[in-house]
This record gives sequence, C-alpha cells and structure tokens, in this order.
Amino acid sequence: MQTILGAGGAIGIPLAKELSHYTPHIRLVSRKPEKVNDSDELYPADLHDTNSIDSAVAGSDIVYVTVGFEYRLHVWEQRWVPFMQAVIQACKNHNAKLVFFDNVYMYDSSVIPHMVETSPINAPSKKGMIRQRIHEMIMKEVENNSLNALIARSADFYGPDNKNSALRIMVVDNLLKGKKAQSFGNVNKIHTFTYTPDAAKATALLGNTPDAVNQVWHVPTTKERLTTLQWIHLIAEELQVKPDIQHLPLWMIKMLGIFIPSLKEFPEMMYQYEQDYMFDSSKFEQRFGITATAPKQGIRTMIESLKSQSL
Repeated sequence: MQTILGAGGAIGIPLAKELSHYTPHIRLVSRKPEKVNDSDELYPADLHDTNSIDSAVAGSDIVYVTVGFEYRLHVWEQRWVPFMQAVIQACKNHNAKLVFFDNVYMYDSSVIPHMVETSPINAPSKKGMIRQRIHEMIMKEVENNSLNALIARSADFYGPDNKNSALRIMVVDNLLKGKKAQSFGNVNKIHTFTYTPDAAKATALLGNTPDAVNQVWHVPTTKERLTTLQWIHLIAEELQVKPDIQHLPLWMIKMLGIFIPSLKEFPEMMYQYEQDYMFDSSKFEQRFGITATAPKQGIRTMIESLKSQSL
C-alpha cells in the first residue's frame, strides 16, 4: 500500500496518477478524498487531528506527505511540527518509508541564485524556520537509522490543478479576467518554476527507487533561465492577450494584506524575488535521465486545462 497524506491538489492529484504505474494499492487520505484511479482506497481523515494519522498510515509501505496547510504563519506554527511528529512516529510504528514533498524556504538567502541539495540551510523567514525544523526532524531520524525517508524538494511551481501559487493568482487568473498581471520584486531577475506533473512523476519515481532513500532530491525543474517578466510574456502569448503588468511595491502588498489574507504572507518571502532564483535539479537528471518539461509547453498545457474546466 502506498498512501498519500494530503491527497488532492496540485501535487496530490498527479502523484496519485503516477503511483498507479507502480501499484494498484493506493490510499488517498484527506478530509474529503476523491478517486483519481478506479482502484484507489479513500480514507477520510482530518489531518489537523494528529490522532488520526497512525490509523491512516497503518498497512502502508510508503507514505507521501503532500499536505498543504493554509498559507498563514500562525497556522503553520500550530500545525506543521505536531503533524510531522505524528507522521514520523506512525511511519516508525508501521515500518513505512516516508517521502516528504518540500519547498526551498529553509535555504540560506545567499544561495537562492543557485540552489542545490547541499546548499546551506539557514532559514531567513519564520515560515522557513518551520520548514527547516521539519527537514531536521526527518534527517535526524535518518541519521539514527530509525526511519527510511527521503525529501523531494521543489521550486515554486505552476501547472494544472495548481490554484494557489503566486504565478497562478497574480498572473494567469488576472490575465484571464482581462486585468493586468500583478508582480512584485524585480521582474527582471531569473525565476525558475517547477511544472507540477514533473514534480509528481519524480516524487513517485523516487518513492519507488530503493537506493534513492535517505537523501534530499531536487525534482526536475527547467534549466531555461527565464525572468519573471519572460514568464508573464509567455503566459500572455498563450492567452493571446497583452502582457500588461501592474507592479506591487512592498508597501502596497502590506496594505492589501489587510484585506487579502494571502498577500499578508508575502513580505517575508520577498527576498526570493529580489534576486535570481535558480533551482538546480542536475542530481536527479543525471541519476534518472529525466529532464523538465519546457516552460512554453507547460504553460500551454496549464492554460488548456484551465479553459477546459471553464467550459
């Protein structure tokens, strides 16, 4: 049995599809899980309740964590560490391998222009400190030989079923509505994005590769050094609209955050948008011979998916 905690959403849905290539025994755990494959086992559970996690993990060979708690600092402070403590203990109790899907928030701000798996960990933000603690919790168990685990790490991402990314909210959705794309930070800096189907395919492969265990892996991400401005232009070109942009200075983001809770969370992460942001997945590419989907193709598929959903 391979179990996804936090099934559904940008990574959980394509991950379930990819896991069907390895096993027919897939358990989807979330508050209201829905089948992705005909043979999926649905396990309704409130993952805010740590008491539900052990039974959700029971019988699993591999457990994937793709849960996305609400993107608010106080929620992360309350939920993430107790949740991961329960997940780690459940995996130990049932001898299950843990695959944690992660982001880059724990990396030192100085390495954002070129991130690799061995980059220094020194979180510069409060949300990053939470992710750093989770990383340290998992790797401590690995070092103590008490848990088989791996971390599949992704850059900011885009793709089908991805409703909550900054690129989707501020660029795609606005342009679809006939509004200007919104941007913050320096739009002329390079910013690599991970395509969600690539991330899911890589995460499933890593989980089912015995010698990938007990390591950190960057999932395949484009090597095209596109600036944020170039991403906006590619999206506008695919939508056949003008790439008009409204730049949001920091003071405006803070002001809008009073009315739009998600924007209130952005200021502490601005360091990622004021410098080049390059996510290097060479380790994965060299090991598995798989490269990322080209941005132009990824954007086309994402837009086609959005248009089909609106019909």
